Amino acid sequence: MPSESVHLVGHIIDSLTLSKVLDTVLMHDGSYEVARFQMGRTKEEPSSAEIVVTAGDADTLERILHEIGRHGAVRVSPQDARRVAAPANGVFPDGFYSTTNLDTAVYLRGRWIAVEDIEMDCGIVCTSDGGSDRARCIPIGDVRVGDRIVVGDTGVRVTPLPRVEPDSAFHFMGSGVSSERPKEIVVAAVARAMQESRARQERILFVGGPAIVHTGAGRCLEQLIRAGWIDVLFAGNALATHDIESALYGTSLGVNLSTGISDAHGHEHHLRAINAIRAAGGIQAAVRNGTLTRGVMHACVQAGVEVVLAGSIRDDGPMPEVITDTLEAQKAMRAAIRGVGIAVMVATTLHSVATGNLLRASITTICVDSDADTVIKLLDRGTHQAYGLVTDCEFFLKELTTQLGLPQPEMGSRPTIATNPTS
Repeated sequence: MPSESVHLVGHIIDSLTLSKVLDTVLMHDGSYEVARFQMGRTKEEPSSAEIVVTAGDADTLERILHEIGRHGAVRVSPQDARRVAAPANGVFPDGFYSTTNLDTAVYLRGRWIAVEDIEMDCGIVCTSDGGSDRARCIPIGDVRVGDRIVVGDTGVRVTPLPRVEPDSAFHFMGSGVSSERPKEIVVAAVARAMQESRARQERILFVGGPAIVHTGAGRCLEQLIRAGWIDVLFAGNALATHDIESALYGTSLGVNLSTGISDAHGHEHHLRAINAIRAAGGIQAAVRNGTLTRGVMHACVQAGVEVVLAGSIRDDGPMPEVITDTLEAQKAMRAAIRGVGIAVMVATTLHSVATGNLLRASITTICVDSDADTVIKLLDRGTHQAYGLVTDCEFFLKELTTQLGLPQPEMGSRPTIATNPTS
């Protein structure tokens, strides 16, 4: 019967990677023999194993090798990755390798080449420049006829998610979604992770939905931005619109944020806010000419935060800065996540899932929503590295500002900043 030797290396015991590989072999009607095993002698030293995988036929063996490859199992004698020319613009060749968000490498001319810009649900294009091989992730829409695309998983290696170390901010999170743990402890872990990311000079990404403004938590987000704790903001037309509505009219969805009572004709306020910004020539122009003097978007302009607003079929207006072409919005988001070390997603299902699709697994990801289904959906769509917190966004942002040592802004007041994390 056909067989193949594979190699595993890393913290394969305490991360359960070895168990997952062996269980996968049996699940797909194969058998295995551990030919060599060496356990790491310290916490830092990796363990390694060589496993002979056997199956009833070659097709079954290839299917098993494909499945265990997702856990980092690599053939002992790797062969160069097979590359086939794309048959047309926007079309991968048959049998193309579909990427995960795990760090990935391809074997080319006798050495492993790291795949650049890795993200899930893409392909891998290989190029050679002056004898130097390169491999990078490529979305299907960016493929051009003749591009050399990796086919199959021969010569492809992924690195599984590392174990959560005892000194990690999230070592206590036994599962990806938290609905019953003390929420202050989880928020404190988020604050610590943000501080550690900033200490490593990584950028901090915040992904937000309009509920942040509806609940009155916009002033806390504004506080975080002005204090320098956010470098990149992803949102849609709704967050920008209702934030500016609150800045101009004191309402969100027509509801007065100070009293909780609907204003007369308040239902018109969001459209009037959009009109005011369009008349000014955009959000940045509105800040410059004094039309917009406060709020999240005002803080982003003043603090130099990189903002990507991606549109929706439901949008009114939209605001001039909103990118209405989905593919162009994806490109802008891909460019903006470079250098990001932590992503905090709050009160938005669609933008959280869209951002999760673009993030490599090594980026710390936190998803906060009052609906557990949003958090679970993010994990089910492949963002397995995410930590979930089921709670109200107002509580989360208030507690996060406290944990970061920022003063609590009063309702309707412009925040006063006392802490700058970059100083």
